[in-house]
Amino acid sequence: MGRCAGKVIAASRISATTPSAYKNASLFAPGVDSSHTKPTFYNYQIQFTIVMDFELSEQQNLIRKEVRKLADAYGPEYWREKDKKREYPKEFVEELAKAGWFGAVIPEEYGGAGLGVTEGSIVLEELTVSGAGLDGSNACHAVYFVSHPLVKHGTEDQKKTYLPKIATGELRFQALAITEQESGFDTTKIRTVAEKKGNHYVINGKKVFISRVAQSDLMLLVARTTPLEKAPKKTKGLSLFIVDLRDAGSSIKRRRIDMITRHAVDTNELFITDLEVPAENLLGQEGEGLYHLMDGLNPERIYIASECIGLGRLALERAVKYAKERIVFDRPIGQNQGIQFPLAEAYADIELADLMRYKAATLYDRGLPCAAEANIAKLSASLAAFKATNQAVQTFGGYGLAEDYDVERFFRDARLMLIAPISTEMILNYIGEHVLGLPRSY
Repeated sequence: MGRCAGKVIAASRISATTPSAYKNASLFAPGVDSSHTKPTFYNYQIQFTIVMDFELSEQQNLIRKEVRKLADAYGPEYWREKDKKREYPKEFVEELAKAGWFGAVIPEEYGGAGLGVTEGSIVLEELTVSGAGLDGSNACHAVYFVSHPLVKHGTEDQKKTYLPKIATGELRFQALAITEQESGFDTTKIRTVAEKKGNHYVINGKKVFISRVAQSDLMLLVARTTPLEKAPKKTKGLSLFIVDLRDAGSSIKRRRIDMITRHAVDTNELFITDLEVPAENLLGQEGEGLYHLMDGLNPERIYIASECIGLGRLALERAVKYAKERIVFDRPIGQNQGIQFPLAEAYADIELADLMRYKAATLYDRGLPCAAEANIAKLSASLAAFKATNQAVQTFGGYGLAEDYDVERFFRDARLMLIAPISTEMILNYIGEHVLGLPRSY
């Protein structure tokens, strides 16, 4: 059972006045016409009580314990060195793969553990909170959300060919190529095109802010197969392709972008010229790629939220310890409300975000709509992480800016999450339009 899983155990009067309340009740009552898309209620109250179970299951607690045990073996010095050298944590990632964690959310019939997004989010939180920060979780998190479209929309041949080897780490599926400089968040306007010629597609275009390309064998790429002006609607005509980077050769040129954050994980600009991709590497239906991609983006939001929660908890742990030990004016600085209250507020924000993370993950794992919840989880968790890491730096004072104390790295990590993979502003746009029903603002 997920941390926020609900179960009906008793009866009390709760008005079911919306379609969602009606659906969640999972029963028909007198006065409800089930033939209507929106049920009609005749002043009838469905009677039920939902009790929320906030405890992790035995299996989930075991996952948390085992992942943390593995991650704790890589101490602060390891991550400081990787950050300073801008070096990928190869040893760390290989050990995770060897232990089977790359296959956590891959179905059992394809060699994985068949776990849900809830469990995947626990893994990524623990990788972050162990002390690695985003250099640890982001080094390998794409295998969790990039595999979702393949599981849901891949052919049987594709799933049998790729998933077992992805689960073991033999095939590294760590790159997702969507973003372009000109289009930004407006994915419908991407200019990378894929033209079918015989039994293959020829792809040309540019991508930007693409991570882990140098550490990937496979990359999921989005390209236009129907020009925007000829598509029946702007969200049509986009297609997904599984690109084997080992065969790409000089057709893909990579330029690393030096960032202030996540130094151990490469971020790149890609230049794609006459890249030939076999037709059988088309993932899902041609022209429906944006819709297929959504099956990976909602989990991505949830996974990012869990990493932000882990990052916030890590920063708070360091800040609270320092606030207890640092003596100024003959008393610990944590005794001062100016230090104590902001840390307490940051803790509260993280706990609230955590609830939304588990709600979104539970909905997804049950096959229920969760776009709003996934976006809110990412929004609240990224803001909470930024507040926590910022206050950690403030608590440490001058030492907060020193690399040896790590919190400046956590702060840099948290700043990224307000922008990527979707910005705070775009999430607020989504909530305003699709949740509140306000006019589209862009």
